[in-house]
Amino acid sequence: MRRVAVTGIGLVTALGTGTDETWQALVAGKSAVDHLRGFDAASLDSRLGAEIAGFDPTPYVKQRRALRNMTRNDQLAVAGAALAVRDAGLELGEDGPLDPDRLGLFIGGNKEISEPSKVLDAVLLARNDDGTADLRRMGTEGAAQFYPLFYVEGLQAAALFYISQAHGLRGTNTYFAGTGDAGATAVGRAFRAVRRGEATVAVAGGFDDPTSWWSMTKLDPLGVLTASNDLGAGAFRPFDRGHDGAVTGEGAAFVVLEDLDAARSRGATVYAEVTGFGSGFDAGAVGMPARDGRGLAHAIRAALDEAGVDPADVDYVAADGAATATGDAGEAAALRAALGPAAGTIAASSVKPATGNLVAGAGPLNVAVAALTCHHATVPPTLNLTDVDPACEGIDWVPREARNLPVGHALALSRGLEGQNVALALRAAP
Repeated sequence: MRRVAVTGIGLVTALGTGTDETWQALVAGKSAVDHLRGFDAASLDSRLGAEIAGFDPTPYVKQRRALRNMTRNDQLAVAGAALAVRDAGLELGEDGPLDPDRLGLFIGGNKEISEPSKVLDAVLLARNDDGTADLRRMGTEGAAQFYPLFYVEGLQAAALFYISQAHGLRGTNTYFAGTGDAGATAVGRAFRAVRRGEATVAVAGGFDDPTSWWSMTKLDPLGVLTASNDLGAGAFRPFDRGHDGAVTGEGAAFVVLEDLDAARSRGATVYAEVTGFGSGFDAGAVGMPARDGRGLAHAIRAALDEAGVDPADVDYVAADGAATATGDAGEAAALRAALGPAAGTIAASSVKPATGNLVAGAGPLNVAVAALTCHHATVPPTLNLTDVDPACEGIDWVPREARNLPVGHALALSRGLEGQNVALALRAAP
């Protein structure tokens, strides 16, 4: 089995476009959470988000015509992947030194639809006075109002095509649809592809635009978002007694994985080594994580078993940080169950209060954070944590301020709304 190195990281968050910008802001304790400005959110209970202001996708798209058919989240994905490839210093494509058929791509997203505004005119035209829909009128009079490429633009896995085309990635590939677990699973699958020799290099990550009108109207009624709008950037409070839900954040997080020996041979920067991947299912209610953390505990154990790492050797955990009573209690319970006494000695933090919850991009962001802590020997803080929930006590959540800490082994965790849990194990580059 090959050893797998992280040689490129591409982050696009509301804290900044680029890994250095986001990382420096995380370590400095900054937050991008604010009141939503992209649309009128007055009808929603939760009106906060971490939006990316002034994002320009054009530097990352080689074929400008493709921009017309890209949704916002497609654009974020393309930018994140391009930044990761650039950071890795790899020359990819038909003219590069690497065989395109040996270049893999694995991505996770939560995309469901094209830009809704492009179909609203047709929908409103078909609306009867009593609020019901006249489908015949929509298909006849409303047909001309539909954007001709509405369905092409709305393809869930469109970003898989755009990224593959941009970098000549013709090898093994998969698109994973879901929430927090999807992007983390994509990284785990990429790790396995390189480890088993399916690919020489694999680009992997996740992306989402959960601060959009469409996404917010879906998430708002689920009870997973905070309604403490008056607190602004202080509303997202993982593991705190006052936690009452998350805040969404748009963005993308991608990594480049490759054979460790090959990375060393070409003099690449190795941020960390990925050593294990595990997943587990809560088998409970949708949107309600298991309070005993059984699925997450199983994922952690599986990742550590594959890595061959003793729980006592784990120094840092990039935590999920749901900021709900059940979610936070379940994560704390999972760490205790999977790590045993070592849970009381590790440092664990969630960067979501700073970036917002990137949903499908949250898992890969945690992988990137874990790799960066190994590389920089610095642990980012959990913002807004002032009064630890009794169910979360006994774990060092690195409250409010970053900490210098040599990290030999780290875990990156992610949990999805459907009860899926993912853990990846990383260690400092030898």
